[in-house]
Amino acid sequence: MRKLLLKLLWLYQKFFTLIGFGSCRYYPTCSEYARLNFENNSLSSAFYHSFTRILRCNQLFDGGIEHPLLDKLQCRPVNLRVETIKYWLVPDKKNRYYIIKNFSYKG
Repeated sequence: MRKLLLKLLWLYQKFFTLIGFGSCRYYPTCSEYARLNFENNSLSSAFYHSFTRILRCNQLFDGGIEHPLLDKLQCRPVNLRVETIKYWLVPDKKNRYYIIKNFSYKG
């Protein structure tokens, strides 16, 4: 199920975001936010956070920078080179982590 949802998000990002390019009020975009959530959190949590984010992406909210939160830290990486790290995890006050994409990732 998770792979199917990620594939649908990939198709959306690849083909349909060209129509409304630059219309998202947040960074990362709502589709990137959803993709990060579905890759790293449970399906129910990812659906909830992605849905509320899409509801906030309108003229009534300011927008801005909002990285997704990781609910649980699953494992610790063994090989710590910058090129091998896919996401940076920044701790939150509530024992959760912000997921920030590593643009140097080569994987």
